[in-house]
Amino acid sequence: MVVHKQTSDIDRVTDRTEVLILGGGQGKRLYPLTKSRAKPAVPVAGKFRLIDLTLSNCLHSNLDRIYLLTQFNSDSLHRHISQTYRFDPFSTGFVQILAAQQTPDHVDWYQGTADAVRQSLRRFIHRRPDYVLILSGDHLYQMDYRELLRTHVAKNADVTISVIPVTRERCADFGILQTNEEGAIISFVEKPTQPEELERLKVPPKLFEDFHIHAGNREYVASMGIYVFRTQALFDALRENHSPDFGRDIIPGMVGHKRVYAHFFDGYWEDIGTIKSFYEANLALTQPVPQFNFYDGRHRIYSRPRFLPGSKVNQATIRSSLICDGAIISAAWIEDSIVGLRSIICENAQIYRTIVMGADFYDSSDVEDVEPGAPPLGIGPRTIIKNAIVDKNARIGADVRILNEANIKEADGPNYCIRDGIVVIPRSAVIPAGTVI
Repeated sequence: MVVHKQTSDIDRVTDRTEVLILGGGQGKRLYPLTKSRAKPAVPVAGKFRLIDLTLSNCLHSNLDRIYLLTQFNSDSLHRHISQTYRFDPFSTGFVQILAAQQTPDHVDWYQGTADAVRQSLRRFIHRRPDYVLILSGDHLYQMDYRELLRTHVAKNADVTISVIPVTRERCADFGILQTNEEGAIISFVEKPTQPEELERLKVPPKLFEDFHIHAGNREYVASMGIYVFRTQALFDALRENHSPDFGRDIIPGMVGHKRVYAHFFDGYWEDIGTIKSFYEANLALTQPVPQFNFYDGRHRIYSRPRFLPGSKVNQATIRSSLICDGAIISAAWIEDSIVGLRSIICENAQIYRTIVMGADFYDSSDVEDVEPGAPPLGIGPRTIIKNAIVDKNARIGADVRILNEANIKEADGPNYCIRDGIVVIPRSAVIPAGTVI
């Protein structure tokens, strides 16, 4: 029997599209969370990795031929990808790691977003897709990329950039675009700050209305770092312009010479590339109705199954918090916090506005590399933690106070860092009993 599959126009486009996800550089702004892992491997929402969000968007958009470009601390990311994203033998889908490597043509590591793609072209050029979708691996959002591809095809564009409305205060953090009434980009300025330049880049209110966007006090549109290229246009741009970055170099160089269009997006989107933005975006998930919805059955977030038992809560008081699989909580007080996988929180501990990432294993006598006299894995009795991030496998003893009562903004100490006033306890840190931070 022959089964004929109904194929829509957008299916034919996605079948001719391949995805490049940029794994990012050293992740200095997320240090110490990136001390031993790549940015896309940083845990988010207690049980996922950042890369899971982008890959889930791809799979829900019928895009399953995906390359992930990495170079820094990529071991845990490679392990997560290989254990999670396995396609059946009858599928053409794949998620393939393209780690930076020396070749006769390139002896340096990636110097920027465009340089990463340039160095990787030869490793997928033989497939010759019609379109290449380029994404970042450290953003929190849900998007159907098929809508972006529809805009790209409808405009017969060489490159289409997904854009989001922003206020004037946020312009210094993004590439800001100016478009005409048809959505063609006529100007692209990376992180503008000059008043006269900002005045020029304002978007006329009617343009937002034409694209069915309620602007409010948002007068600008910013690049989301999401690009879809006609493949030949991408090859030509990277060959003609040897600069290292898309937003700062390649895209501005194409404006006025190629067909460059904007795709307007007005959903939830956060760049969580700093400790502060990462912390705030995660804690926002504890709200009664968060802007980012992990509970939408139509848009599930995929990750590695861990086969953990349900969380055990013994007489604890928990308010506005996420408690993930395998946690054991004993007579503690937890408020506005995230408690990650396998977290152990002992009696009379108090946790406020804190991300506890949990652990990769349960404590036992055969755990290696444990300092003599170190406290057990987890958070000890009577410990109080406020406004903090506790990375995986931390050992925090009894009667510890992590409060930053001096309101220090930036500091580095033994087994802790403070960034934007947020105390970060690094992965596998040991905090002795009675410590005050």
